[in-house]
Amino acid sequence: MTTALSVNLNKIALLRNSRPGNHPDVTAHGTVCLDAGAAGITVHPRPDQRHIRARDVRELAALVASRPGREFNIEGNPFAPAAPGYPGLLALVEEALPQQCTLVPDSSDQLTSDHGFDLARDGAALRPVLDRCRELGVRVSLFMDPDLDQIERAAALGVARIELYTGPYADAWAAGRGTAELARYQTAAHHAGSLGLGINAGHDLNLHNLGAFAREIPGLLEVSIGHALIVDAIAMGLENAVRAYRQCLD
Repeated sequence: MTTALSVNLNKIALLRNSRPGNHPDVTAHGTVCLDAGAAGITVHPRPDQRHIRARDVRELAALVASRPGREFNIEGNPFAPAAPGYPGLLALVEEALPQQCTLVPDSSDQLTSDHGFDLARDGAALRPVLDRCRELGVRVSLFMDPDLDQIERAAALGVARIELYTGPYADAWAAGRGTAELARYQTAAHHAGSLGLGINAGHDLNLHNLGAFAREIPGLLEVSIGHALIVDAIAMGLENAVRAYRQCLD
Protein backbone atom coordinates (compact mmCIF):
# COMPACT_ATOMS: atom_id res chain seq x y z
CA MET A 1 0.00 0.00 0.00
CA THR A 2 1.28 3.46 -0.90
CA THR A 3 0.50 6.31 1.47
CA ALA A 4 -1.05 9.31 -0.30
CA LEU A 5 0.55 12.75 0.03
CA SER A 6 -1.88 15.65 0.28
CA VAL A 7 -0.15 19.04 0.15
CA ASN A 8 -1.57 21.76 2.38
CA LEU A 9 -1.43 25.13 0.58
CA ASN A 10 -2.22 27.38 3.54
CA LYS A 11 1.29 28.86 3.66
CA ILE A 12 1.19 29.78 -0.03
CA ALA A 13 -2.03 31.70 0.67
CA LEU A 14 -0.49 33.30 3.77
CA LEU A 15 2.36 34.68 1.67
CA ARG A 16 -0.05 35.95 -0.98
CA ASN A 17 -2.18 37.72 1.62
CA SER A 18 0.80 39.71 2.86
CA ARG A 19 0.53 41.97 -0.20
CA PRO A 20 -2.28 43.16 -2.49
CA GLY A 21 -2.92 41.08 -5.59
CA ASN A 22 -2.66 37.37 -6.32
CA HIS A 23 1.03 36.60 -6.08
CA PRO A 24 1.84 33.81 -5.40
CA ASP A 25 -1.15 32.23 -7.10
CA VAL A 26 -2.49 29.45 -4.84
CA THR A 27 -4.17 27.47 -7.62
CA ALA A 28 -1.09 27.64 -9.85
CA HIS A 29 1.00 26.21 -7.00
CA GLY A 30 -1.61 23.53 -6.46
CA THR A 31 -1.16 22.57 -10.09
CA VAL A 32 2.60 22.23 -9.56
CA CYS A 33 2.00 19.94 -6.57
CA LEU A 34 -0.34 17.65 -8.49
CA ASP A 35 1.97 17.56 -11.51
CA ALA A 36 4.86 16.59 -9.21
CA GLY A 37 3.00 13.58 -7.84
CA ALA A 38 0.87 14.77 -4.94
CA ALA A 39 -2.26 12.66 -4.56
CA GLY A 40 -4.29 15.60 -3.39
CA ILE A 41 -4.60 19.13 -2.06
CA THR A 42 -5.53 20.15 1.49
CA VAL A 43 -6.76 23.54 2.68
CA HIS A 44 -7.79 24.73 6.12
CA PRO A 45 -9.85 27.91 5.78
CA ARG A 46 -10.45 29.87 8.97
CA PRO A 47 -12.94 32.64 9.84
CA ASP A 48 -10.18 35.28 10.03
CA GLN A 49 -9.09 34.42 6.45
CA ARG A 50 -5.45 34.58 7.48
CA HIS A 51 -4.57 32.31 4.56
CA ILE A 52 -7.02 30.22 2.49
CA ARG A 53 -10.13 32.12 1.41
CA ALA A 54 -13.45 30.99 -0.01
CA ARG A 55 -12.32 31.85 -3.55
CA ASP A 56 -9.33 29.55 -3.15
CA VAL A 57 -11.60 26.71 -2.08
CA ARG A 58 -13.73 27.12 -5.20
CA GLU A 59 -10.75 27.35 -7.56
CA LEU A 60 -8.93 24.40 -6.02
CA ALA A 61 -12.07 22.29 -6.09
CA ALA A 62 -12.28 22.90 -9.84
CA LEU A 63 -8.57 22.10 -10.25
CA VAL A 64 -8.81 18.77 -8.43
CA ALA A 65 -12.04 17.89 -10.25
CA SER A 66 -10.09 18.21 -13.51
CA ARG A 67 -7.61 15.56 -12.32
CA PRO A 68 -9.36 12.18 -12.05
CA GLY A 69 -8.15 10.15 -9.11
CA ARG A 70 -6.86 13.13 -7.12
CA GLU A 71 -8.52 14.29 -3.91
CA PHE A 72 -9.48 17.61 -2.35
CA ASN A 73 -9.48 17.74 1.45
CA ILE A 74 -11.06 20.66 3.31
CA GLU A 75 -10.14 20.94 6.98
CA GLY A 76 -11.73 23.09 9.62
CA ASN A 77 -13.76 23.56 12.75
CA PRO A 78 -17.44 22.87 12.03
CA PHE A 79 -18.46 24.92 15.07
CA ALA A 80 -16.65 28.12 14.04
CA PRO A 81 -19.19 30.82 13.16
CA ALA A 82 -19.49 32.36 9.73
CA ALA A 83 -17.75 35.69 9.23
CA PRO A 84 -17.53 38.26 6.40
CA GLY A 85 -15.97 36.40 3.49
CA TYR A 86 -16.15 33.08 5.34
CA PRO A 87 -19.50 31.30 4.99
CA GLY A 88 -18.63 28.54 7.45
CA LEU A 89 -16.97 25.16 6.99
CA LEU A 90 -20.10 23.19 6.16
CA ALA A 91 -21.23 25.80 3.63
CA LEU A 92 -17.86 25.52 1.85
CA VAL A 93 -18.10 21.72 1.86
CA GLU A 94 -21.63 21.88 0.43
CA GLU A 95 -20.40 24.13 -2.38
CA ALA A 96 -17.06 22.49 -3.17
CA LEU A 97 -17.99 18.84 -2.53
CA PRO A 98 -14.47 17.69 -1.65
CA GLN A 99 -13.63 14.02 -1.50
CA GLN A 100 -12.77 14.45 2.18
CA CYS A 101 -13.62 16.81 5.01
CA THR A 102 -11.32 16.70 8.03
CA LEU A 103 -12.98 18.11 11.13
CA VAL A 104 -10.56 19.84 13.50
CA PRO A 105 -11.30 21.30 16.97
CA ASP A 106 -9.23 24.48 16.59
CA SER A 107 -10.40 27.77 18.05
CA SER A 108 -10.25 31.02 16.12
CA ASP A 109 -7.39 32.36 18.26
CA GLN A 110 -5.12 29.32 17.80
CA LEU A 111 -1.98 29.80 15.75
CA THR A 112 -2.35 26.24 14.44
CA SER A 113 -4.14 23.01 15.32
CA ASP A 114 -2.61 21.47 18.45
CA HIS A 115 -4.96 18.77 19.78
CA GLY A 116 -7.55 16.26 18.73
CA PHE A 117 -11.25 16.10 19.50
CA ASP A 118 -12.64 15.29 22.94
CA LEU A 119 -15.56 13.23 21.70
CA ALA A 120 -16.97 12.72 25.18
CA ARG A 121 -17.69 16.44 25.03
CA ASP A 122 -18.21 17.09 21.31
CA GLY A 123 -19.49 13.80 19.90
CA ALA A 124 -23.19 14.59 20.11
CA ALA A 125 -22.73 18.03 18.59
CA LEU A 126 -20.79 16.53 15.67
CA ARG A 127 -23.53 14.10 14.65
CA PRO A 128 -25.55 16.57 12.50
CA VAL A 129 -22.35 17.60 10.70
CA LEU A 130 -21.44 13.99 10.04
CA ASP A 131 -24.95 13.25 8.80
CA ARG A 132 -24.82 16.17 6.38
CA CYS A 133 -21.44 15.12 5.00
CA ARG A 134 -22.77 11.61 4.43
CA GLU A 135 -25.73 13.06 2.53
CA LEU A 136 -23.28 14.94 0.33
CA GLY A 137 -21.13 11.86 -0.26
CA VAL A 138 -18.13 13.48 1.45
CA ARG A 139 -15.82 11.23 3.47
CA VAL A 140 -15.22 12.50 7.01
CA SER A 141 -11.98 12.27 8.96
CA LEU A 142 -11.71 13.41 12.59
CA PHE A 143 -8.52 15.03 13.90
CA MET A 144 -7.58 12.85 16.87
CA ASP A 145 -4.87 12.30 19.45
CA PRO A 146 -3.47 8.73 19.69
CA ASP A 147 -5.88 8.06 22.57
CA LEU A 148 -7.54 4.64 22.48
CA ASP A 149 -10.73 5.68 24.25
CA GLN A 150 -11.22 8.66 21.95
CA ILE A 151 -10.55 6.49 18.89
CA GLU A 152 -13.27 4.09 20.03
CA ARG A 153 -15.66 7.03 20.30
CA ALA A 154 -14.75 8.07 16.74
CA ALA A 155 -15.58 4.60 15.48
CA ALA A 156 -18.91 4.71 17.33
CA LEU A 157 -19.77 7.91 15.44
CA GLY A 158 -19.38 6.01 12.17
CA VAL A 159 -16.70 8.19 10.57
CA ALA A 160 -14.62 6.68 7.79
CA ARG A 161 -11.22 7.88 8.99
CA ILE A 162 -9.28 9.60 11.72
CA GLU A 163 -6.27 11.86 11.24
CA LEU A 164 -3.72 11.26 13.96
CA TYR A 165 -2.28 14.53 15.28
CA THR A 166 1.47 13.99 14.94
CA GLY A 167 2.78 17.09 16.71
CA PRO A 168 3.91 15.14 19.81
CA TYR A 169 5.66 12.57 17.61
CA ALA A 170 7.54 15.31 15.74
CA ASP A 171 8.59 16.96 19.02
CA ALA A 172 9.79 13.62 20.40
CA TRP A 173 11.72 12.86 17.20
CA ALA A 174 13.50 16.22 17.37
CA ALA A 175 14.42 15.50 21.01
CA GLY A 176 15.78 12.03 20.21
CA ARG A 177 12.79 10.20 21.69
CA GLY A 178 11.04 9.38 18.43
CA THR A 179 11.13 5.59 18.75
CA ALA A 180 9.29 5.54 22.07
CA GLU A 181 6.65 7.98 20.88
CA LEU A 182 6.24 6.09 17.63
CA ALA A 183 5.18 3.01 19.60
CA ARG A 184 2.22 4.96 21.00
CA TYR A 185 1.09 5.86 17.49
CA GLN A 186 1.53 2.27 16.33
CA THR A 187 -0.76 1.09 19.12
CA ALA A 188 -3.33 3.73 18.23
CA ALA A 189 -3.20 2.83 14.54
CA HIS A 190 -3.60 -0.90 15.24
CA HIS A 191 -6.59 -0.15 17.44
CA ALA A 192 -8.16 2.16 14.88
CA GLY A 193 -7.69 -0.40 12.15
CA SER A 194 -9.29 -3.12 14.27
CA LEU A 195 -12.34 -0.87 14.57
CA GLY A 196 -12.58 -0.38 10.82
CA LEU A 197 -11.22 3.16 10.75
CA GLY A 198 -8.98 4.41 7.97
CA ILE A 199 -5.86 6.20 9.21
CA ASN A 200 -4.54 9.58 8.09
CA ALA A 201 -1.88 11.64 9.84
CA GLY A 202 -0.57 15.15 9.88
CA HIS A 203 1.12 18.04 11.67
CA ASP A 204 4.84 18.81 11.85
CA LEU A 205 5.80 15.85 9.67
CA ASN A 206 8.94 16.63 7.67
CA LEU A 207 11.70 15.03 5.60
CA HIS A 208 13.52 13.90 8.75
CA ASN A 209 10.68 12.18 10.63
CA LEU A 210 8.24 11.18 7.88
CA GLY A 211 9.99 8.07 6.57
CA ALA A 212 10.07 6.29 9.92
CA PHE A 213 6.46 7.20 10.63
CA ALA A 214 5.24 5.94 7.26
CA ARG A 215 7.18 2.67 7.60
CA GLU A 216 5.99 1.87 11.10
CA ILE A 217 2.34 2.97 11.18
CA PRO A 218 0.12 0.17 9.88
CA GLY A 219 -2.57 1.05 7.36
CA LEU A 220 -1.49 4.67 6.88
CA LEU A 221 -3.64 5.92 4.01
CA GLU A 222 -2.72 9.61 3.80
CA VAL A 223 -0.47 12.28 5.25
CA SER A 224 -1.29 15.96 4.97
CA ILE A 225 1.79 18.19 5.00
CA GLY A 226 2.04 21.92 4.52
CA HIS A 227 4.38 24.03 6.63
CA ALA A 228 7.53 21.89 6.41
CA LEU A 229 7.05 21.11 2.73
CA ILE A 230 6.61 24.77 1.79
CA VAL A 231 9.67 25.73 3.87
CA ASP A 232 11.70 23.06 2.07
CA ALA A 233 10.38 24.39 -1.23
CA ILE A 234 12.12 27.70 -0.58
CA ALA A 235 15.46 25.92 -0.82
CA MET A 236 14.74 23.14 -3.33
CA GLY A 237 11.74 24.39 -5.32
CA LEU A 238 8.14 23.25 -4.92
CA GLU A 239 8.27 20.49 -7.52
CA ASN A 240 11.41 18.98 -6.00
CA ALA A 241 10.01 19.30 -2.47
CA VAL A 242 6.84 17.38 -3.40
CA ARG A 243 8.96 14.67 -5.01
CA ALA A 244 11.21 14.44 -1.96
CA TYR A 245 8.23 13.92 0.35
CA ARG A 246 6.75 11.47 -2.09
CA GLN A 247 10.05 9.55 -2.03
CA CYS A 248 9.88 9.33 1.79
CA LEU A 249 6.49 7.67 1.50
CA ASP A 250 7.61 5.33 -1.28
